[in-house]
Amino acid sequence: MSKKDISPLSPELSHWLSIRAKTCERNQSFRKRNVNGTFEMVNYFGKDSPVTIWINREPGGFPMHWHQTVELIMPIDGSYTVLMNKVSYRLNAGDILVVPPGELHELVPEATGLRMILLFDLASLSKFSGFTSIFSMLSRPCLITKETMPDIHKNEAELLRLVAEEYAENDPMSEPSILAYLIRFFVLLSRSGQLSTPVTLPSVQAGKQREYVEKFNVVFDYIEHNYMEDITLESAAATIGFSKFHFSRLFHQFTDTSFYDYLCLRRLKAAESLLLNPALPITDVALQSGFSSISTFNRVFKKYKECTPTEFKEFHSTVRGDWKKNSD
Repeated sequence: MSKKDISPLSPELSHWLSIRAKTCERNQSFRKRNVNGTFEMVNYFGKDSPVTIWINREPGGFPMHWHQTVELIMPIDGSYTVLMNKVSYRLNAGDILVVPPGELHELVPEATGLRMILLFDLASLSKFSGFTSIFSMLSRPCLITKETMPDIHKNEAELLRLVAEEYAENDPMSEPSILAYLIRFFVLLSRSGQLSTPVTLPSVQAGKQREYVEKFNVVFDYIEHNYMEDITLESAAATIGFSKFHFSRLFHQFTDTSFYDYLCLRRLKAAESLLLNPALPITDVALQSGFSSISTFNRVFKKYKECTPTEFKEFHSTVRGDWKKNSD
C-alpha cells in the first residue's frame, strides 16, 4: 500500500496519540499490573498522587477484576465493551462510563481503537462535606452519553480531555489542576440530577424531593463519622426523625441497597485502607472498621472481596516490597 492510500489521522486523534505517548513515558515505572485473584492494586505516579491515566490502544482486554478506586472509561476512537453486574455496556467514541469502587468488571476492547482509562482515589475528596452524598450515589455504574445526559455530556468529555493533558504534561501544577477538573466533573454529574433522587425516590412527592435529598445527606454524614461505632438502623433513622420502617424503604430507593449493606461496604472500605498498614493486626483492623468480631469481619470480607483479609494484607505487603525494590 502506498503512502497516499493511507488515510491521514484527524487532528483530534493525532492530539490524543501525542497525549498517549507522554502518559506512557510517565507510567513507565509501573507498567505491570498488580493483580491477586480478582483484586487489582492500583499503582500511582508518585506517593501522594490520587490518579493514574492510561491511553490504551492494546487489543487485549482485562478479565474480571475490582479495585478500591473509581474508574472513568472513555473511548476516543472505536468502541469498547464493559461487562458489569451481568450487564454489557457498549461504549462508542466519546461515551463515558463511571465504574464505582469495589465493582467487579471486565473490559473487552475491539481489535483496534483508542480509549482513556482513568483511575481515581475518591478519598482525596473526602474532606469536602458536599461529596459525601456523591460517594454514596456512586454505588452503581453511571453511563454518560449524548443520549443519556445531553446537557452535560460535552462538558464532561472536555473535562476528561483536560485532565489527560495535565497528566501528560506532568509539571508542578498538574496535580492540583487535575483535582480541580475532577471536582468539576463530579459536581456537574451530581447537579445534573442523574445521581439525585427524582428517579430513585418514586414514593416521595416531587415538591419534597429536595427536602429528602438534604435529609439523606445528613444520614450519609452520620454514617461517615460513626461507621466504626455500633450504629443501627434505628439510630440512623432517628437522625432525620423517620421511623425505621419508613427510613429503610426510602434508603433502599435512594441507594439501591439496604442500610446494613451500605454500612457494611463503608466499613469494608475503611478496612481496606487499614490493612495497608503492616504494623496493624487484623483484629485491630476489624474493630477499628466497626466490625463486632474477627469472625464476622473475615466472613464479610471474603463474601464481598473474594479473598480473606490476611490474603489481602499479604498481597499488598508483597507488592509494596517489589515496588520499593524496583525503585531503589
